[in-house]
Amino acid sequence: MKVVDWAHVEVVRMNEKITRQLIAGEQAMLARFFMAKGAVVPEHQHESEQFSQILSGQLKFVFRDCEIVVRGGEVLYIPSGVPHAAEALSDTVAMDVFSPIRKDWLAGEDAYLRGQA
Repeated sequence: MKVVDWAHVEVVRMNEKITRQLIAGEQAMLARFFMAKGAVVPEHQHESEQFSQILSGQLKFVFRDCEIVVRGGEVLYIPSGVPHAAEALSDTVAMDVFSPIRKDWLAGEDAYLRGQA
C-alpha cells in the first residue's frame, strides 16, 4: 500500500501548453495533465487501455472515424491499439488511467507529447 500526495509528484513540462504528473504501479498508471486551451496531443496509439476523466474543461478526442468532446465530469474509454489525437477546447485538467503501464513514458520515449503541433 502507498499513499501519494499529488503535491509531491514531479510536474513535467511536456511543452508550452501541457504539463504532466505520473504515478505508476506494476499493472496500471495514473497520469494527471494540465492542458492550456489549444494544446494538441498528436495522433498516436498504444497497447494500453485508457480511461480519460476530464476533471475540468473540455478535451476533443479525434479518432479516424469520429470526434468526441469530453467535458468536466465525463470519462472516455479508449481500447488498446486505437489511434487517437486530442485538442484542449478550453483550459483542461484530465486524469488518465492506463493498463498496462506506459513503459514508453517511463523510458522517456514520449517525444510526440514534447512538441506542439
